[in-house]
Formats: sequence, structure tokens, C-alpha cells
Amino acid sequence: MKVSIILGTRPEIIKMSSVIRECQKTKLDYFILHTNQHYSENLDKIFFKELELPQAKYNLKIGSGTQAEQTGKMLIGIEKILIREKPDIILIEGDTNTVLAGALAAAKLHIKIGHIEAGLRSYFREMPEEINRILTDHISDFLFAPTKKAEEILVSEGIPKKKIFITGNTIVDAVYQNLKLAKGKSKILEVLDIKEKNYFLITAHRSENVDKKKRIKGILKGLELLYKKFKLPIIYPIHPRTDKMIKKFKLKVPRGVRLIKPVGYLDFLQLEINAKLILTDSGGVQEEACILKVPCITLRDNTERPESLNTGGNILSGTTAENILKCVLKILNKEKKWKNPFGSGKAGETIRRIISKKNEK
Repeated sequence: MKVSIILGTRPEIIKMSSVIRECQKTKLDYFILHTNQHYSENLDKIFFKELELPQAKYNLKIGSGTQAEQTGKMLIGIEKILIREKPDIILIEGDTNTVLAGALAAAKLHIKIGHIEAGLRSYFREMPEEINRILTDHISDFLFAPTKKAEEILVSEGIPKKKIFITGNTIVDAVYQNLKLAKGKSKILEVLDIKEKNYFLITAHRSENVDKKKRIKGILKGLELLYKKFKLPIIYPIHPRTDKMIKKFKLKVPRGVRLIKPVGYLDFLQLEINAKLILTDSGGVQEEACILKVPCITLRDNTERPESLNTGGNILSGTTAENILKCVLKILNKEKKWKNPFGSGKAGETIRRIISKKNEK
């Protein structure tokens, strides 16, 4: 069996790391195809180096563009490589344009598709990611659902249960595998001169937030209120897209917010586990905060990770400044006794076993 692992963004590299290691360990015939959807050093190459993963056999160097431009270029590039390599199955993870392009290219070539993190739904069609994940799920052959809830969603949409496998989420694998490494290697707290549980951490990059002036302005105002209340530094590894839009809208970053360049995964893990609280619009960061038992405020009106809300460790705040502060105060008064709902940290191994077993039949 020949496997093509198709990825293109920082979260995909992280979440696919345990699958790649499983392929290496069991000497499975595989290759990595990287669309390079994320195109800066800190959002790309550093993660392969840091996680000690092999570099991709193919790199399409797609970079930025509109939804159609980016997906179209990927579709053309991926198809050529799949025709040349003739894999038996592709593995894709999540909900990016890379995922959709990979799935479409493989489906048209009658190559099996394994979708890792299948069954997530925000029920908000304005998110391009929601369209990507729905379409991908409905043309996939193997749907690796991270939780029972995700499986139930897939079944309710008419997907045959025999195609669905509950595996846990590979983000748990990545966190568990790299946490000790992060503690030993990362000096980010010393570099930034911050102390454990004495700062807030924020990430915000989704288009529905940063491309709308009212929403990004509300987030920044919320950070201003947060600093006035707690007088603690707010560390913000800022995505290039967010930085560009703040400047375009001529908004002011409030006092107390420390903008830093995107950091590597080990540094980011250290920033997460030592934060007093995390504010984010990222799905992966919601999961990581839940796994690490760090209180989380999600700067959105919905989430495709309802399991994190059910634990009590995550609250949806939207982007209204006053509500952001209200949610922060509420969650900081809660005990951190929730259980990680995303699996045991063996998802990569489980996925590899399933595709290997199915190939033997």
C-alpha cells in the first residue's frame, strides 16, 4: 500500500506528525505532499525541523490568494503528482483549502480518501472551512471521527456507519509527544520576560473575525478592558493576515498587548501551558487548551468543537468587548477539573492500523 499525506498549514503539520511517525516506524510506503498554503518560515518549515519530521517530497509553493485561486492551483498541482505517484490512499486532516483540493483531486482519480478529523460542524456556512469539511466528508472513504459526537453528526448526514471510525484526535498525540520536549528546549518565557500563570495568550486569525472591522475592533477593545482589569501582559503571536488587516483598518493595538512574530510549536506549547488564560478563534488551540487544562475563551459565535464547551473549560464570547471580559471573569472562577474529551493520544497509531487492515482485505 502506498499512502500520500497531503498537508499545507501549520496545524496540519502538527496534527499529521503522529501519523507521519507511525508511517516511519512501521516502514509504510508513503510520501508527503505539501501545498505550502502557509508561506512564511515560522508558519511552515520550522515545524518540520522542530518536530523532527522528514521534509515533504513535493512542495507546491502555492502561497496566498483568493479562495478560488488557492484551491484551483492546489487542485492542478495535486492532480499531477497523484497521477505520477499512483497512491492507493490519500490522508488529509481538517478543513483547509488543501484538504478540499486533495479530496477533489483524489476522488476524480478514484483514489481512496482518508479524512482525519471528520464530522466537525460549526453550522456557520460563512466560514470557508465549514464548506471544505462538509464536502470532504461526503466524498471520503474513511472518516476518522475524533469523538462520538462527530460520528453522530456524520451518521445524521447519511454517511454509512461502516465508513466511520472513532479514533480520537491526533492533536492529543502531538501535545503528549511534544510537551516534554517543549519544556526542555523552549526558552520563550525567559525571552519574553514573563512568568508562569502571569500573562494572557491570544491568537486570532480567522477571516470572519479579522476581515471585518467591527469584529477585530471588538476583540482589540476586549483586550484593552482585560488589561485594565488585570494589569497582566497579553501575548499575541500575530498572524500576517491579522497584522495586515489591523493596519488596513487603521486600528490601534491597546496598551498591554505585546505583538510578537509567530513562534514554533514547542514555544507555543510553552506559552499555552503556562498562560493564565487563552483567548482564540482557532479550533486547534481550543483543543490544546482543553487538553492542557488551561481556561479558554473562544472569540467566535460558534464552534465545531462543542466537546470543549461541554467540559466547562471553554466559553464562546463572540467579539463584543464587554462580553469578552465577562466571559473571562466567569471562567477564571471555575475549577480546572474537566477531562480531556479528545482521546488517549493514540489516534495516529489507530488510523495507521485501520488503513493497513483495510488494505489487506
